[in-house]
Amino acid sequence: MSLLEHQTEPEPVDDGSHVGRYVLIALLVVGCGVAAYLSMPPAEEPAAPRQASAPAAAAAPEPEPATEPEEAAPAPEPAPEPEPEPEAVIAEVEVPTAALPPVLRVVSDVAGASVFVDRKYLGTTPFETADLRPGPHRVNVSAEGYEGFVETVEIGDEVVSLDIRFREIRLDVSVAVTHKHRFGDCEGTLRADLDGIRYDTDDDDAFSLSFDAIEIHEFDYLEHTLTIKERDGRTYNFTDDQDTADALFSFHRDVEQARERMNR
Repeated sequence: MSLLEHQTEPEPVDDGSHVGRYVLIALLVVGCGVAAYLSMPPAEEPAAPRQASAPAAAAAPEPEPATEPEEAAPAPEPAPEPEPEPEAVIAEVEVPTAALPPVLRVVSDVAGASVFVDRKYLGTTPFETADLRPGPHRVNVSAEGYEGFVETVEIGDEVVSLDIRFREIRLDVSVAVTHKHRFGDCEGTLRADLDGIRYDTDDDDAFSLSFDAIEIHEFDYLEHTLTIKERDGRTYNFTDDQDTADALFSFHRDVEQARERMNR
């Protein structure tokens, strides 16, 4: 019989046992409750709340079956680095002024002949200069092994050109002179070229002599006298009215140089 049925079903009246039954029922109930409590498993601690997880990633595709790697193409050579461009250098350029036209030009058949103007060395042939003041200038040109050239030129607006031929024998000189007689004198001009010397005058003393016919051709600077003696003939003494004997000296020198070259 069940416990409920035992509780609801009336028992016969028994003053002595009625109380004892209820006590027994109460003890049974308490015992069942204790037994049930003891048989319960221990209480677990409450689990921590779960955080919301990210949605599951899409499933990765299955890898394709491995194949043998193809031979890699050779890597291209790196392009050379461009060289740095040099910095631009700005040079100062001196703008030449307009060149002045030359006033003296000297050339010669012997290259490199020395040119002197007023006894100052200026350069070698071929030579030209624009740096000469107007007026007369003494020009000397010399080459080793050859007779020198000297001439006075007049510098003006137009260029003066000298063509010196050292290898050629040239003689064309003249000088104004006074012929000294034993008694008196006469004036005239001495001239010399490759044919010889001649004296031009209005007097009867004019003459012309080849170099072969000249026995003496001498000059005395201190006496200011040029002497010409014809072979087996007359002797002529000349002077001039200049303060110095330079003109007679130059005439005598040019004649002697030409005679020496012709006799080589």
